[in-house]
Amino acid sequence: MNRVEHIMGLPISMSVDGFDDAQDDAFAWLREVDERFSPFKPGSEVSRYDRGELALEEMSDELHLILALCAYYEQLSGGAFSARPPGRGFDPCGVVKGWAVQRAADILRAAGASRFCLNAGGDVVTAGEAAPGRPWRVGVRHPDEPDVLCCVLASRDGAVATSAAYERGSHIVDGRTGAAASGLVSVTVAAPDLTSADALATAIFAMGRDGIAWAAEQDCEVFIVDADRKVHRSAGLRLA
Repeated sequence: MNRVEHIMGLPISMSVDGFDDAQDDAFAWLREVDERFSPFKPGSEVSRYDRGELALEEMSDELHLILALCAYYEQLSGGAFSARPPGRGFDPCGVVKGWAVQRAADILRAAGASRFCLNAGGDVVTAGEAAPGRPWRVGVRHPDEPDVLCCVLASRDGAVATSAAYERGSHIVDGRTGAAASGLVSVTVAAPDLTSADALATAIFAMGRDGIAWAAEQDCEVFIVDADRKVHRSAGLRLA
């Protein structure tokens, strides 16, 4: 069964057989995240934190975790990934979406689901196989041709995230300078969980061409298209 809801400004689909209550809980969690952690909603916990309206003891455990994740990936990337780049407010979206969808997957697993696929606007978490002996197939859009795939990845019990400029324009910035990231047009990361995949994809894209070498040192596999349309693919990437 494929169930779709529009949350966090994008379509989120769950392909899973049964576990209706767990699906309800997972979607309810994602709607809660949208209300609490969106920097675009003035009343959200994130917006209130950014305006200095929350004392340390008033912050939720989840916000403390988001802040820790943002700090971790900023340190790991040498500042290229930043939830507060120069001249901008606090925006943890580079961590929140992957973390939230990964936790939705954890809700399904805790209920006993062992075969499913969650797709949040192209960022995907998979469990088990689509069918016996057949992995889930995750398509990666061509950066210049919206109706064409440049590759299809095979995923079993893992996650795939893509950062690119073709959907939302130059929305990813280099946290070290505050300028729009350049040098790469598409970064796809396959990792064990979507929290890591999403944050690493954003960090690599923010680094530009330097991110290609940096990606090889991380616990992930990548499919990167640079501004010259040259493909950089890690050896362990599994294609369908």
